[in-house]
Amino acid sequence: MENHVVPHYSGPLLTHPTAEALQQARKAGAGAWTGSLDLGRSNDVAALGDEGWSWKGQRYPYPGKIKDRTIYYWDGDEFAPVSRFSGSLIKLVPTEWGAPTFEIDGIKMLPTSKESPVDDARRKVALVEPRGKVVLDTCGGLGYFAACCLEAGAARIQSFEKNPDVLWLRTINPWSPHPDAPAAGGRLQLAHADVSQAIADIADASVDAVLHDPPRFGIAGELYSQVFYDQLARVIRRGGRMFHYTGSPNKLTSDRDVPREVARRLEKAGFKAQLALDGVLALRR
Repeated sequence: MENHVVPHYSGPLLTHPTAEALQQARKAGAGAWTGSLDLGRSNDVAALGDEGWSWKGQRYPYPGKIKDRTIYYWDGDEFAPVSRFSGSLIKLVPTEWGAPTFEIDGIKMLPTSKESPVDDARRKVALVEPRGKVVLDTCGGLGYFAACCLEAGAARIQSFEKNPDVLWLRTINPWSPHPDAPAAGGRLQLAHADVSQAIADIADASVDAVLHDPPRFGIAGELYSQVFYDQLARVIRRGGRMFHYTGSPNKLTSDRDVPREVARRLEKAGFKAQLALDGVLALRR
C-alpha cells in the first residue's frame, strides 16, 4: 500500500467550446482572450498571436481538431486527450458544470445529468456529518467526496483508490483535491490500494464515518459482500454514520433490488440501515 502523491498538472485544459472560443477570438483579430483554462475553476487571460498563444508565461500552438466530450492537456508536445488505455479505456469527461466526470469503457462513473458531480457529492457527504471526524473514503475516484469532507471541516480523511489510471486522472483534474495542497492541511491521506484488502490493517472503531462509493456490483462484488460489511462495522465506532452509494439499477432488467440487498446485509453486520438519496444511509448500532 503506497501513499500516492504525484504533482498536480498545472498547464491548460481544453474542451471543444474553449478551443472554439480561442480560435474565434484569434480570427476576430483580438490580442487576448479571457476565459477558463482549468475547467471553470477560474478565469484567466491568454495572449493571442498569429502562430500560437501564451498563458502563464508559456507558449502553446493552436490546437488541431478537438473532439466533443473530451478534455485535452498539454503533454509537452501536443494537446492530448486525458485518457488512458490499459485493459479498460479510462477518460476524463467534461460536464456543463465545470467539474468533470470520468468514464470506464464508456460507462459514466458519476451522476451528472441534473447537477454538478461536486454538488452531488456534497449532499451525500452531508449525510455523514463529517465536521471534526475521521472519515474512511473507500473508493476515492476523482476525490469529490474527499474534497467535500475537507470543505466541511473533517479532521482526517483516509482515502483508497486501487486503479492507477484513476489516480492519474486526479493529477490532471483541477477539481480533485491534492493531499499536499495547503487547503488540505495534511488532513487527506490518499493510498493506492484495494480497500477490500487494506481494510484489514485499519484498527477497530478508529473511524467516525464512512463514505462507500464502489463500482457497480457486477464489477466489484467483493465491495458488497457480507465479509466486507463486517469489516466496515469493525472499523467504525458505535453511532458512526455511513453513506453507501448503490445507484438505482433498473429492477425490471436486473431482477435485483441492490439497495435493499445492501441494507439487509448492513443490518446483519450491525448497522441500522435506511434508503437515502441514491444509496443507503447506515448507523453503527
